[in-house]
Amino acid sequence: MPPDLEDPAMRLAYETCDVFTDRRFGGNPLAVVRDAAGLDTAVMQAVAREFNLSETVFVEAADEPTATARIRIFTTAMELPFAGHPNVGAAVLVARYLGIQGDRLRLDQAAGRVEATLGRDETGHVVAATITAPKPFTLGQALDPAAMAACAGLPGGVGDPVIASCGTPFAVAEVADEATLAAAEPDVAAFRRHLPPGLAIGLHLFCRQGEAEGVVRLRSRMFAPLGGMAEDPATGSANVALGGLLLHRGGGDRLVLSIEQGMEMGRPSQLDVTAWREAGAIRVSVGGGVVAVSRGWLYL
Repeated sequence: MPPDLEDPAMRLAYETCDVFTDRRFGGNPLAVVRDAAGLDTAVMQAVAREFNLSETVFVEAADEPTATARIRIFTTAMELPFAGHPNVGAAVLVARYLGIQGDRLRLDQAAGRVEATLGRDETGHVVAATITAPKPFTLGQALDPAAMAACAGLPGGVGDPVIASCGTPFAVAEVADEATLAAAEPDVAAFRRHLPPGLAIGLHLFCRQGEAEGVVRLRSRMFAPLGGMAEDPATGSANVALGGLLLHRGGGDRLVLSIEQGMEMGRPSQLDVTAWREAGAIRVSVGGGVVAVSRGWLYL
């Protein structure tokens, strides 16, 4: 029998929002399901497939008194231990519906605790968040440039591809310019041969656009066809890994990046990334705007 749509015991509230943007229908869309502790993993995965967005977040009560909430993050194909745009979007929406008055909250998840700093508009309304990745930057294995170029459907090679992570591993590689980046297209068969999900969530490509007033400007694209995302319009976890990698390679104590993503998909996104050295490690944060799109009931 179909569910009784009037029975409050059979429904959960959800909201959708666009992340890393200041306007609706830009950035990366996200669904956030409230009070989800009663759902098992299989149901969460099925709900994420139903929403059919890059990621869906399920919010549960915190296990620890020092945390605001616990979250679980799903693509249409798998659960992720950490992801950037789900944390930024969830931080803003959780702050709104819990009525958080301060400028910080803490979200626990499989990869660890994520602390979010909230941004408000002139009326005090929460409109943005910056989160610090739960894990320091780690550098993984070097990858074959020709193999990564094949994954991206590019005839030439890509520059110095490696596995990089701040809680979620990505293959990261540089390309020569925006035209090369725009020409990239994921090859699923090549991903199966060279970049299975056990090695990395996806392939993150970037090119340089210049530098002004101490801020390095980049454009990026992230492909994860084996993880349920042919392409992602704004990938916080991949861009924090990129920020950590560039600080590691370039030296110095601090690096500030302004990263465009999603342009080729018609979902322009803006990510502000900062990497710094702390106690012998590299830590990385990412932030941006969040715009609410819809809200409703999920019937189970």
